[in-house]
Amino acid sequence: MVESGAAQPLLDMQGIGKTFGRGPATLQGLSLSLGRGEFLSLLGPSGCGKTTALRLIAGLIAPTEGRIRWAEPKPRLSFVFQSPTLMPWATVERNVWLPLRLAGRSLAAARGEIAAALRLVGLEAAARAYPRELSDGMKMRVSIARAILTRPDLILMDEPFAALDEITRFRLNEDLLAIRAATGCTVIFVTHSVFESVFLSNRICVMAARPGRVAAEIPVPAPYPRGDAFRGAPDYAALCQRVSGTLRQAMGEAA
Repeated sequence: MVESGAAQPLLDMQGIGKTFGRGPATLQGLSLSLGRGEFLSLLGPSGCGKTTALRLIAGLIAPTEGRIRWAEPKPRLSFVFQSPTLMPWATVERNVWLPLRLAGRSLAAARGEIAAALRLVGLEAAARAYPRELSDGMKMRVSIARAILTRPDLILMDEPFAALDEITRFRLNEDLLAIRAATGCTVIFVTHSVFESVFLSNRICVMAARPGRVAAEIPVPAPYPRGDAFRGAPDYAALCQRVSGTLRQAMGEAA
């Protein structure tokens, strides 16, 4: 995997501002870059503009000011939302099929790719199940399988594990890193958890609010793969302490 600072540029955002209507600026002066193959976390409490930044990157909204520049060719994107947003009347297989269905691919033609995506998230045996039969963690796995089905270059993830219990969250963190290793995708991950950001990331952008912007960037030099041994290591504890202190400072400056 690519280490922070060594990656080929994929995305560059400079001086980004976003204002909705006549309200105060949600983002102002936000600048960040992303290297190909990185796992970048946007860390901050609710209301600091993390989701707005992700929606700008996804092209769902346009910035009020500043520029967003992509590498050529522009990478293929997928988005994983905080809620799995599954169709309750459709099986797991048909939920995962959705992006290929919208592209005109038949279910029969896509079955091999769907099975491969479900295999990566550990749900191949649940292809014929319905969302009501799944746990919350399994539903999120379906959402991730749907996101990786199209083999995106970049996956945008908006606090996908925030509503899960700690044990399930830890397991999905590890599974996400395994999926990233298997697919080679780049990830931007929005979270308000210091511990999650340190476990997952090559680099963490700590955001301050009022208006939202990147207050500090902290590299996480620990090698992959990561698991329980990393969570119990002194380096992990030290990084969590450093990130937590930086976040408190950033939010104090914004208050």
